[in-house]
Amino acid sequence: MAGSTEFDLYRPAEEHDMLRESVRSLAEAKIAPFAAEVDEDARFPQEALDALTANDLHAVHVPEEYGGAGADALATVIVIEEVARVCASSSLIPAVNKLGSLPVAIAGSEDLKKKYLGPLAKGDGMFSYCLSEPDAGSDAAGMKTKAVRDGDFWVLNGVKRWITNAGVSEYYTVMAVTDPTKRSKGISAFVVEKSDEGVSFGAPEKKLGIKGSPTREVYFDNVRIPADRMIGEEGTGFATAMKTLDHTRITIAAQALGIAQGALDYAKGYVKERKQFGKPIADFQGIQFMLADMAMKVSAARALTYQAAAASERLDDDLTYQGAAAKCFASDIAMEVTTDAVQLLGGYGYTRDYPVERMMRDAKITQIYEGTNQVQRIVMARNLP
Repeated sequence: MAGSTEFDLYRPAEEHDMLRESVRSLAEAKIAPFAAEVDEDARFPQEALDALTANDLHAVHVPEEYGGAGADALATVIVIEEVARVCASSSLIPAVNKLGSLPVAIAGSEDLKKKYLGPLAKGDGMFSYCLSEPDAGSDAAGMKTKAVRDGDFWVLNGVKRWITNAGVSEYYTVMAVTDPTKRSKGISAFVVEKSDEGVSFGAPEKKLGIKGSPTREVYFDNVRIPADRMIGEEGTGFATAMKTLDHTRITIAAQALGIAQGALDYAKGYVKERKQFGKPIADFQGIQFMLADMAMKVSAARALTYQAAAASERLDDDLTYQGAAAKCFASDIAMEVTTDAVQLLGGYGYTRDYPVERMMRDAKITQIYEGTNQVQRIVMARNLP
């Protein structure tokens, strides 16, 4: 994690406000114009990747010593939030780059950090995270992908499912069983490269939302990798995976927050222009109350998300609770606010001619991935501060 200065739990510093302004301008100019097309055609948002990489915003979390921007957790949240405000699919570029590479940053050897964080920072390849399997979703410790030692190599066999940006990313953090007798303590983490012999990908999933971010199965068929590509010590992979999620669930909260803000902003503009009964519908108290509730909920989600980002940066003892709470609350709010935005636009909101229906579809996944919100409530209950 970046070594940062003092944090106000709720108010970003001036440099964070400047970052927001610059990312918002970039997102509106270079990403928003392609958002509808990316969704409609279910294609990867290459324009967004190019724009983010050109401005060193594709992986801002990478520490300076490895060529990155060294952004703190709150700055990373702001980048993801502002990109998600116009295109949720595109926001998964910086979000999943952090998810995939954070295990290396947390537990990897110095050589491993130099080998993979450097290229990530330069934009030479994205990082994905391979934890879930067809029969191991919420019960991630029940995974079946195996890694067997063979001299100075490990040989991986198995399948991972629901892998974000699979096929586009060059690097993959893969969790695999190295000792089947120890359950979670028999799981180890590895870096696998797209070009490794035996790595292949399934067809892209046909999804409700985030259609521009490819989600595929990743297959490992006797994938032979050098032993020094293990992340941390043997048997520590699951613990590293859980530590990673403590931090990266906050990035999903940021994505949800951005989607909700985008829907609120669009709805606010629409109700001022739409006239019924001789006046803008924004003049009707029922509409005003809906907007007030939406804005209040977004503000609350932002406060909780930024508070969790501060906890992530400081490595607070209650980070596990904070991350789960932020992800759970912000994603529930995103679903509520986008649904209300569709309602405010009426029939128009239900069509693809307007962006709020896309935002509503995109919001749904934030309640599911990186741990369903039901699992988040279990996590919170077990880690009450």
